[in-house]
Amino acid sequence: MDTPVADFDTPWKEALEEYLTDFLALCYPDIHAGIDWMRPPVFRDAELRQALREGEIGTRLADKLVQVWLLDGSEAWVLIHIEVQSQDEGGFAKRMFTYYYRILDHFDHEVVSLAVLADERSRWRPDRYTTGRWGCSLDFQYPVVKLRDWRPKISELEESDNPFATVILSHLVAQDTKGDVPGRERAKMGLVRRLYERGYSRDRILSLFRFIDWLLALPAEREVALRREIMTWEEERRMSYITSIERIGRAEGLEEGLERGREEGIERGREEERRELLRRVVTQRFGTIPPNLEDRIVAAKPEELTALFDQAVRASAVDEI
Repeated sequence: MDTPVADFDTPWKEALEEYLTDFLALCYPDIHAGIDWMRPPVFRDAELRQALREGEIGTRLADKLVQVWLLDGSEAWVLIHIEVQSQDEGGFAKRMFTYYYRILDHFDHEVVSLAVLADERSRWRPDRYTTGRWGCSLDFQYPVVKLRDWRPKISELEESDNPFATVILSHLVAQDTKGDVPGRERAKMGLVRRLYERGYSRDRILSLFRFIDWLLALPAEREVALRREIMTWEEERRMSYITSIERIGRAEGLEEGLERGREEGIERGREEERRELLRRVVTQRFGTIPPNLEDRIVAAKPEELTALFDQAVRASAVDEI
């Protein structure tokens, strides 16, 4: 049993939108100190796509453009670029510069570019783009945070009350437990316990659990086992926050569906019964099965049925399956 492929871009986008203040306080404290947080920041993602002329150079889902106000009353546009690619990308620094000058040229606003390198390579740290010839030169530098650098400071993250420490911890755990289902399940439960131990509010616990749940996806049956463990742990502390919500990144009635699947022979590999269980989960969550998805279910091989089932219990919309 393998761990499902993690989707890093989408949860990072949501985390940056919800915890921008905490992100900057933890990762860029000098920048955080220079912003007037009495004036709410404004996200400018539509303008980012416009400035980058999407389709020509594209834009990553996790890249954010946010307008903030400084303590002297002036404003700045901050480009936060999240890089989660695992392979070498020689053009990354140039792309950072391209993003910078496109926004500067398009809106004539001061721009501050930040890079968060969330890959697993220790030596890959692009923090400047330089070019020049015959006395004409360019040296573009930007601050970089490398999430890997937090590994020697895990205890500092675990003890931090900053919500974004949970985001970084979850990301590192997702990398460390790739292909290790038991290890991921233990680590995920540990992160859930930590949410309560930090004394967060119910809403914050649910918000951070959504990020953890998204990033540390488990095979469907292990998700059910984990939910049972969370329920027991919550009941002992009389704080049923997570398990009081019927749908948090999984199907309503998933446990019941799995039990029926066992009774009907899903574990014996009977494909038609697995198809029927998949249809029930999709119908239970979204009310209907689109024709194109039904065609995929009918034609799916056993390993494809497993992948479709994992997607069905985690998707937030039927079109994501």
